[in-house]
Amino acid sequence: FLDVDCVPGPDLLARYADVAEDGALLCGTVAYLPPPPDGGYRLDGLSRLAPPHPGRPVPPEGEVLTGGDHRLFWSLSFAVTAATWRRIGGFCEDYTGYGGEDTDFARTAAARGVDLWWVGGAPAHHQYHPVSHPPVEHLDDILRNGALFHGRWGEWPMEGWLRDFARLGLVSHDARTNSWYKKETADADRSGPPG
Repeated sequence: FLDVDCVPGPDLLARYADVAEDGALLCGTVAYLPPPPDGGYRLDGLSRLAPPHPGRPVPPEGEVLTGGDHRLFWSLSFAVTAATWRRIGGFCEDYTGYGGEDTDFARTAAARGVDLWWVGGAPAHHQYHPVSHPPVEHLDDILRNGALFHGRWGEWPMEGWLRDFARLGLVSHDARTNSWYKKETADADRSGPPG
């Protein structure tokens, strides 16, 4: 599986195929590319443009790190055998819009005894596009999908973004119910019905 805006490294598919085993969720490295130069990226030079993302393990080429932390999984680039896909059950289709579906997929994999492996030598390169931090354009999706994840697993995903939204005054957290709300909704709930 490769995200639509990622370019596979030349050995990505072969490397995943070489190490794939039933019961393993394979993740290669992902590098975030800078804006493309005039004429676009040169495919033979992608690996020199950006290092792999520092928030994930980066095993040396040819090595595999087993026993990975499922909380670090992301669906930008990963591979599983057909049997492992069936064991996990695929992605939960209740998620819509942005966020939470890959965290849920990894949580399901862990719950079903599927190990996470970081695969050296299977790079992908994420093409540049502007992003916002936090992703305020996805606020409604993150709240909806976060609530779905909370209902399934008892905790909230994307909490860093939720805290960032709270600092911006966009959301509130209700500690009694461990729920996050859009600020106007939270304020209206606390003030009671009008009149």
